[in-house]
Amino acid sequence: MNPVRKKKLAVFDIDGTIFRSSLLIELVSGLVEDGVFPQRAERMYAGQFLRWRDREGEYQHYIEAVIAAFEGNLKGVRYSAMRRAAERVTARHKNRVYRYTRDLVRELRAKDYFLLAISQSPKIVLDDFCKNLGFNKVYGRIYETGPENKFTGVITDLHLIANKANIVRRVVEKENLTLRWSVGVGDTEGDIPFLEMVEKPLCFNPNSGLYRYARLMKWPVVVERKDVVYRL
Repeated sequence: MNPVRKKKLAVFDIDGTIFRSSLLIELVSGLVEDGVFPQRAERMYAGQFLRWRDREGEYQHYIEAVIAAFEGNLKGVRYSAMRRAAERVTARHKNRVYRYTRDLVRELRAKDYFLLAISQSPKIVLDDFCKNLGFNKVYGRIYETGPENKFTGVITDLHLIANKANIVRRVVEKENLTLRWSVGVGDTEGDIPFLEMVEKPLCFNPNSGLYRYARLMKWPVVVERKDVVYRL
């Protein structure tokens, strides 16, 4: 009897790697638009946004301010209101993707790879976005709900989502996958742990920290700018 052939694995970060923005940023904007979050939620990161836009500050500081705004206004929000905002974000932005990584996902799916998405954005908005692309499994931040199905503000299993390498190990074992010929695509230092695990790491539109590490490790670097793709 022949053994069951194990599927190969492809791991993708989502924000800035496939999606040409941040799903969390769009979700916060949607919640403000709906009146679920107050207007001051956007003001909480407006300064960091301007510093990043004007190339005076780091993107990481900007996204950390967005996370603080989201989590600072989350407690007491009904799950149904969050679900509506997430669905609208997905419908509005489902095609706002990079051409290179979109086509790579399609190519790997056609080759029967198991597609795994790992992101620090809330899973509630990741699920629909990644489903449209054909991902098999999605990991993102899960926020606890309590009485009346309202968010408590607590993140569930933060220790797991904080370490992307542990997620990969867990999925490989649970889904009976192989890391042979595995592919990984990321854009920041937070993706290094899983990029080190796969056989074919790829740094796509990397920030300076990941770019320096990629050059040290001789990992391929791809940049997409407008309608041109550069291989560095």
